[in-house]
Formats: sequence, structure tokens, C-alpha cells
Amino acid sequence: MSREKALNRSHALALILSVLRDAPRHGYEIAREVERRSGKRLTFREGTLYPLLHGLEKDEMIAGEWQEREGEKPRRIYVICEAGLAELDRQIGLWRDFSSAVESVIEGESAWNAFRRKLAPKLLLRGR
Repeated sequence: MSREKALNRSHALALILSVLRDAPRHGYEIAREVERRSGKRLTFREGTLYPLLHGLEKDEMIAGEWQEREGEKPRRIYVICEAGLAELDRQIGLWRDFSSAVESVIEGESAWNAFRRKLAPKLLLRGR
């Protein structure tokens, strides 16, 4: 599995729970909503999404119920549970900590480069 796929998979549960926090949805709707919100930068393949949904349901983070509409195929509609909301809050905290750390590393290097270009030569001239 490539690093990109591993990263996406490791955060997939938070993406699913985030979408379900806003409204109950069936699997296809969850996938499309993640795609829409991310500007089509994040996508689920059916082979990835449905096993995650089954796992979340097994862990009682979401609940699913079959919905039948006349003339349509039955669909399983998922809703987030209290345990899912708690896990989502935990995942959001982890993501914010992670992204903040990454941002610090990225900006730290940029700040050092800016210092070297702008301030270091001035400081060196003053010392003469």
C-alpha cells in the first residue's frame, strides 16, 4: 500500500463520521459528500468505503437501517451514534495536533530562510 493510500485510509473514519454528523446518509451519498467537500481531492472506492462502514457499525459508532422506497433498490442508511461523535471529536483533535505540527515544521524552515535572507546580512554588517 502506498503512503498516500495509507494516509487516506487512516483518516477515512474521521471523514465518514464528519459527513454523518451532519445528516444520515447511505454509502454512496457519504462517498459523494466527501468528494464534494474536498473539491474532488478525496475519494472513496466502494471496496474501501463499505468495509469501513461495517466496522463502524460493528463498533457501535454508527447505526444502519435498511430503507426501502417503491421502485428503488433497498439502501442502508447510516446515522452517527454517541460513540461515533466522541470518536470524531478525538480524531479531530488528533488531526489538528498533527496538522499544527506539520505546519510548524514547514513554517519553521520558511522562517529560517526568511531570517537568513533579510536579517542575517544586516546583523553581520552591524557587528563590523
